Amino acid sequence: KSCADFSSQVATVTEYGAFIKIPGCRRQAGLVHRTHMSSCRVEKPSEIVDVGDKVWVKLIGKEMKDDKVKLSLSMKVVNQGTGKDLDPNNVSLEQDERKKRTFRDYTSQKITLEAVLNTVCKKCGCKGHFAKECFMQPGGTKYSLIPEEEEEEVTAARCEREKKTNVAEDSSRKRKKVK
Repeated sequence: KSCADFSSQVATVTEYGAFIKIPGCRRQAGLVHRTHMSSCRVEKPSEIVDVGDKVWVKLIGKEMKDDKVKLSLSMKVVNQGTGKDLDPNNVSLEQDERKKRTFRDYTSQKITLEAVLNTVCKKCGCKGHFAKECFMQPGGTKYSLIPEEEEEEVTAARCEREKKTNVAEDSSRKRKKVK
């Protein structure tokens, strides 16, 4: 148990949390925000604690505001039966802070994939990727995007043409070898 963990009484319960009396300080109280009361979601702090209840808390933050010290406390990182610190390295608290950080809203920025989908690789001739991203080995299997339903007929016709061209090339190579 560190010096930041202590048992005390609930002084006031509000809609956003509970103020806990600080031992040894007559007028000082720390706030346990409802998000730090339990690992489960707390809608009404009054359903968790009542004025006068004894609770175990851990000091998780200290802030100076208007010449007053504001203390942030947590109940969820302390075992309420034994007072044992359940988060001695503050890992849970750091995860909570990361969740609170605001994220950028990219929904207004359109992402268009057509530029990539409509490209043809200069290395292998397949659609859907650039030459610098091509992984085809010379003479190896060709890979490309699965064609859309409308494109299937066009792709099938192209494959037939390629087969005929390859057969014609093979037969012309054989003739050249014979001569």
